[in-house]
Amino acid sequence: MKSIWSFVKRIAKSQYLSLVLRTYIGIIFIYASMSKFHYPAEFGEAVASYRILPYWSINALAVVLPWIELICGLFLIIGLRTRAAASVIGLLLVVFSTAILINLYRGTPISCGCFGNVGDQITWWNVFRNIGWLILIVHIFLFDKIYLLSR
Repeated sequence: MKSIWSFVKRIAKSQYLSLVLRTYIGIIFIYASMSKFHYPAEFGEAVASYRILPYWSINALAVVLPWIELICGLFLIIGLRTRAAASVIGLLLVVFSTAILINLYRGTPISCGCFGNVGDQITWWNVFRNIGWLILIVHIFLFDKIYLLSR
């Protein structure tokens, strides 16, 4: 039993598992950014429907946020500044989850705007998915040791 536990512990702390996880999260955020590039006005409407941000900041956020997601996703995949990219993505996941929780509490049936899907309303599944991804981000932050420009 002890050897099984040590094997599981070794796998959980593995830098190769972290490599797989950061590739997975990087692909997710690149895909999410690509679906927002083509229709920034539609994404801006989805952001505005949350009724959290001031109206003057919505257009800038609708243009800048996909670029942040794309750059951080690319950095995770290629292994460049992975801790910084993981930190930014983790912060984004916390902000997204908080916004969804606020609107679930309000009871407003709005579109998520996560992957460019107009018809998908926010649910508790979105919050649990973001928390799961946040756990993966914490693993990447703590155990990732494979870098592009390592010495």
